[in-house]
Amino acid sequence: MRKTKETIGLLLVRLSVLVVLLSLFAILIFVILNGVKVIDLEFLTQPPRAGMTKGGIFPAIIGTFCLSIGAIVFSLPLGVLSAIYLTEYSRQRKWAGAIKVGVNALAGVPSVVFGLFGLAVFVKFFGFGVSILSGALTLGILILPIIIRASEESIIAVPNKFREASLALGANKWQTVWKVVLPTALPGILTGAILGIGRAAGETAPILFTAATFYQRKLPNSLFDEVMALPYHIYALMTEGTKRDLQVPIAYGTALVLLLLVLGINLMAIIIRTRIRRAKKW
Repeated sequence: MRKTKETIGLLLVRLSVLVVLLSLFAILIFVILNGVKVIDLEFLTQPPRAGMTKGGIFPAIIGTFCLSIGAIVFSLPLGVLSAIYLTEYSRQRKWAGAIKVGVNALAGVPSVVFGLFGLAVFVKFFGFGVSILSGALTLGILILPIIIRASEESIIAVPNKFREASLALGANKWQTVWKVVLPTALPGILTGAILGIGRAAGETAPILFTAATFYQRKLPNSLFDEVMALPYHIYALMTEGTKRDLQVPIAYGTALVLLLLVLGINLMAIIIRTRIRRAKKW
């Protein structure tokens, strides 16, 4: 009986993995088959023209990079410092659990709510307007729970003997965290950062209210300029276009570029993380 249950359980696990892989490959194949037809050098290096029925998506690519990098620059230091506090300084504090509940609740908030928050706070209250800065700050708050969770788990995974050895050599608490714990936890923190970048690059609702514009030929000159972005460009082509026969293929091509961009970022993170782990074996 036990062996039968084990066999059934293993079969269900394998079936689940197979379903996930098949779903992933189905999405990839669908996007590739529909998007590869329009991708060429002009598509990747030129701005849109003729009412977004011709030309390329270069401004949208640049805008996505600006928003993603801005988001991670804002959220990474804040997320790592929050994780340090939760793991190293507040383990015995009563409010540590409340903070973790708040972080988990923040992770479950719909992205459109972040967009409305960014519109009210960054666009209106602080007066940043619809701009890269407003969009990056909004996306930074959106990905903050991802970075906090990944950083917290990585810091907790550092063996206590590392901390004890550092303290025994005369280092204080902060020196131990800064010079021993953080370098050891760096691969996991990097993983969280890259996941955050991938999430930020693919979000539409937050930038819809704070940063994105429907059509723009010029590249941004400052943090206070509005930009095109790949996810919003897809949304605009599929919902607001007047020449669907010409614009739908461009939308699929844009989706393929966005997909390859996110996969490339994740691959780069895996390579960097693997090299760091090999260089710091313990």
